[in-house]
Amino acid sequence: MTVRNDLEKALAAAESAKATYASFALSTEDESAKQMFNQMSQDLESHVSSIKSRLQYVSQNINQANQA
Repeated sequence: MTVRNDLEKALAAAESAKATYASFALSTEDESAKQMFNQMSQDLESHVSSIKSRLQYVSQNINQANQA
C-alpha cells in the first residue's frame, strides 16, 4: 500500500500547489503574473488528472489482489 499512499500524498501536494497558483493569480494586478500563475495552475490540473488516473489503477489492482 506504500505506492497508493505515496500517490495520495503527491495528489494532495499537486492540488495544494494548484490552489496556491490560482490564489496568486487572483491576488495580483500584474497581468503578466496573472497569466503566468493561471497557466501554472492549468498545467498542474493535468498533473492532478494523471495522478488520479494512476491512483485509480493502483487501487483497482490492490482490490483485485485482495479478492484473490
